[in-house]
Amino acid sequence: MEQSERDLMEMRAGIREVDQSARREAETHTSNLVMPPRAMGRLHDTGERLWAISGGPPSGFGERAVIVFAGDHGVVEEGVTAFPQVVTQEMIRCFLRGGAGINVMAERVGADVFVVDIGTAADTPEEDTSSGRFFSRRVGQGTANLARGPAMSRDRAARSVLCGYEIAAERIRSGVQLLGTGDMGIGNTTPSSAVGAVLTGHSVQEMVGRGTGIDDERLRIKREAVSAGLERNNPDPRDGLDVLAKVGGFELGGIAGCILAGAGHGIPVVLDGLISTAGALIADRIAPASRGYMFAGHISEEPGHANMLRHLDLDPLLALGMRLGEGTGAALAMNLVDAAAALGSGVMTFDQAGVSVE
Repeated sequence: MEQSERDLMEMRAGIREVDQSARREAETHTSNLVMPPRAMGRLHDTGERLWAISGGPPSGFGERAVIVFAGDHGVVEEGVTAFPQVVTQEMIRCFLRGGAGINVMAERVGADVFVVDIGTAADTPEEDTSSGRFFSRRVGQGTANLARGPAMSRDRAARSVLCGYEIAAERIRSGVQLLGTGDMGIGNTTPSSAVGAVLTGHSVQEMVGRGTGIDDERLRIKREAVSAGLERNNPDPRDGLDVLAKVGGFELGGIAGCILAGAGHGIPVVLDGLISTAGALIADRIAPASRGYMFAGHISEEPGHANMLRHLDLDPLLALGMRLGEGTGAALAMNLVDAAAALGSGVMTFDQAGVSVE
């Protein structure tokens, strides 16, 4: 076993289940709030889950961050996307200039945006490294073509997860109390769908969608590429690292590591769409206790996303027909996470308010 995998196993050992007794206490508290039973719908569920994470009434979240992991994918050689791979690096520059969708959405909720080049194919321009919001932690220069063989080695898969963990842990140590996951990588809905098919048990037809809006012919090619990758590589659904190595992507490993860092430090993590949730599936398989710290920011237009969320037993906070990625859905949902936390700490009970219940 490589050192990277031993380090990953040690990290996994530090992740604890959320406090279910605290959640039951939260449910009792919710039943006594000065309103009809569960009148705020799923916000109550979210608030009770936050209570379980914090071990008591959540006090709210000060600093928050969205971490965008960027990587490239050899499977684009198959013609699975309408965009050239150079767009990955071009979008990194856009993120760092503050002009992308995630920058605008994150600003509205007071979240900082951090970008991690965990595996792009092009060299990172030197000027990008001085911003303080960019980390060049490349595990490899893009993955191999999953339709023709494994996307990466098992060691690189473990290293990508550890990279995501370390970056997120640094942010938590600096004061971040709420994390969001984001992604950038041309072609990355293909490995994400492949990971989803393996770990949810759904068919390729059910999991693979149009991504950035490809036509029928490219959709056929994309589904054939995923089918070929699954048949050729035979990933083991019991082993998250094996799935990541054979049909995943470096940014999926980084996202999984980010989630595991949140879980290991008792911090809630808000997921974005298909790509982030594929990373969540990997995290869940590596450390099942991490699921208790995950919140689904939204449900995307990608058909496989709903299957992933059902598998993780996560209800999306938003349903806006979005499919941008970048972490935009996670950022938008942070205000709802704030609202859910405030329900448990700010709303009076019937006794406190002096309101009759009969």
